[in-house]
Amino acid sequence: MNRIEREKKTVGQMVEIFCHAHHGKRKGLCDECQSLLDYAYVRLDHCKFGENKTSCKKCPVHCYKPAMREQMRQVMRYAGPRMLWHHPVAAIKHMFQ
Repeated sequence: MNRIEREKKTVGQMVEIFCHAHHGKRKGLCDECQSLLDYAYVRLDHCKFGENKTSCKKCPVHCYKPAMREQMRQVMRYAGPRMLWHHPVAAIKHMFQ
């Protein structure tokens, strides 16, 4: 699995954790979270750094709109620590990249 696909999988898992906790969805995502995830996938697909990308937080080019960036920051702030419990292998791989 390449870097972009791994990032997509990880961000999908994080959005799912956040949505289930904050929006009460037990299966799938609410419209707001699905919209955020779709946006993140498009941004990853069009990342000019491709396989050489850093984490978005460290990237010199901020391609997210400010509102979407803040939403994703909230998702990651909440879901990041919980990834170790829900998806331990993905969390450990993400931490070492």
